[in-house]
Amino acid sequence: MGDFENREREEVFSKKVRAGKRTYFFDVKATRSNDYYVTITESKKRLEDGVFIKHKIFLYKEDFEKFAEGLKDTVDYIKAHQDVQEKRYEFNETPETARADEDFSF
Repeated sequence: MGDFENREREEVFSKKVRAGKRTYFFDVKATRSNDYYVTITESKKRLEDGVFIKHKIFLYKEDFEKFAEGLKDTVDYIKAHQDVQEKRYEFNETPETARADEDFSF
C-alpha cells in the first residue's frame, strides 16, 4: 500500500456546520475511480487541555438510503418523545472578532 498521502482523496465539496461547542464537517471526496463518498467529522475542543478531538465516519453511496432512513427514524423518535428546542447559533467570522479557540484546522 502507498503512504498516507496516497490515502487522501480529492475533496469535491465541503460544508462546515458550527453548532455550539462542536463543529461538523461534511466532505464529499472522490476515489481513484471517481466514485464519491462522504466523510462526516465532528470536532470538539477538549476543555482540559484545549486539544481538538475529532471523530470521523465514512459514508459510501451504497449506504446513503439506509443511513438517511436510520437517522430520520432516530430524530423523529426523539422529537416525538421529548421537546426539542433548536438552538440558533450566530457567528461573526470577521478576522478582527474571530475567537482564538475556534478550530480552523480543516
